[in-house]
Amino acid sequence: MTKYTDSLFEQALACLKLKVPKQKVEATYALQDNWVNKTLKINALEPVVSLPVPGRPDRPELVGPRDVPRRSFTSLKGRLTLVHAIAHIEFNAINLALDAVHRFQHMPEQYYTDWCLVAAEEAQHFTMLSDYLESHGVSYGDFPAHNGLWEMAVKTDADVLVRMALVPRVLEARGLDVTPGMIDKLQSTGDVQLISILQKIFYDEIGHVKIGTHWYQYLCRDRGLDPEQTFLELIDKYMQGAKFGPFEIEARIKAGFTEQELQSLLDRTC
Repeated sequence: MTKYTDSLFEQALACLKLKVPKQKVEATYALQDNWVNKTLKINALEPVVSLPVPGRPDRPELVGPRDVPRRSFTSLKGRLTLVHAIAHIEFNAINLALDAVHRFQHMPEQYYTDWCLVAAEEAQHFTMLSDYLESHGVSYGDFPAHNGLWEMAVKTDADVLVRMALVPRVLEARGLDVTPGMIDKLQSTGDVQLISILQKIFYDEIGHVKIGTHWYQYLCRDRGLDPEQTFLELIDKYMQGAKFGPFEIEARIKAGFTEQELQSLLDRTC
């Protein structure tokens, strides 16, 4: 992006459309800096249209979840495959946060502060993982990946409440459950660099899911809806057959879930 506008939404959309990862990262940092420094304005754009394909490089090749390379913790090759998969998730997460800024243009200012911050932190996560790959002779795009996160973005692009319910509180929250186990398995490898990266991501992602929870609950209050019941109804509508648990309870509670909510999700899996 060679020229920035003074519109928050225009700049977020420009970041979202960038295909080169390094350029997207740098533009996302600039977006967050410009918003914090109050050089951007909230000028609603019309129309806001569905975006089936966000800005992304030609590689990685996108395949079904079953066709993604198997990951291992014991060999360096297996860890690189794992890191590549997480890097792809984080790259998608940059786009998701940017879309949350650009798409939903009638939210309180704090909403944009929160999601610009999330976008910048996702960009940092992607950079750390990409640098790790590069230090071992691998680049982002070298392995196939799947597209589940953005597919859910398209499904939820008509309603900010649905987006806040299902992307941060379902898809991204899954990382809270699996990351501690990955860190534990990596302890025996002595890969201190990767362990440190995953610990940083885990800590930040609690905050991201908490932000999603906050705005989901805000929207439920605004519309006179019961948050827990509505959450379950949205899962039934959009994610039939989804499996839930086991949960990292402490992390989920920190991110705004209630114990009753978690039990209701587990009951749907049984």
